[in-house]
Amino acid sequence: MNSYFSENTLEAGVDEAGRGCLAGPVVAAAVILPKDFYHPLLRDSKKMKEGHRLQLKEEIQKRALAYGIGIVEAPRIDEINILQATFEAMHLAIDQLKESPNLLLIDGNRFVSYKKLAHECIVKGDSQYASIAAASVLAKTTRDEIMRNIHIKFPYYQWNKNKGYPTLQHKQSIAKKGLSPFHRKTFRHQLSNEI
Repeated sequence: MNSYFSENTLEAGVDEAGRGCLAGPVVAAAVILPKDFYHPLLRDSKKMKEGHRLQLKEEIQKRALAYGIGIVEAPRIDEINILQATFEAMHLAIDQLKESPNLLLIDGNRFVSYKKLAHECIVKGDSQYASIAAASVLAKTTRDEIMRNIHIKFPYYQWNKNKGYPTLQHKQSIAKKGLSPFHRKTFRHQLSNEI
């Protein structure tokens, strides 16, 4: 994994979690790491065990030069669509950085410019650059915690297990019980498939 994109640039890696979910927020993180940051467990958060993600979350928060988290809830996702909500969550995360980066490394192939800052979109960037992988860890662990908390109010949907993703069990629960206040209403077209 690459430690940086440009050696002499203050870079922030940016990634999101929860874009493909039927319920809960989309969460983004922005992370500026020291150039010499290394951890043997760091990789795309989706390929890590939960315990390793939680261990890395603490390490990242302790050693990062700066980090920020952006959260956009389901009603806002329904209002502006998931792609725009993802960009909004990314912008909110970047807003929170206590250092001002010169370059944003965005996981994926699309982004809406933030305050004229230079950015690079990198497909599968969370597998290539440490700062994007770190952002993926913070976004995923933050969102997972949110889903575990709202699971307490709505245990029927088993968000502690599926985290709001469109598993067969989740879709069947929606078919029987209907939507909760945390479901994304504009994702209804996804609910009818494979039930």
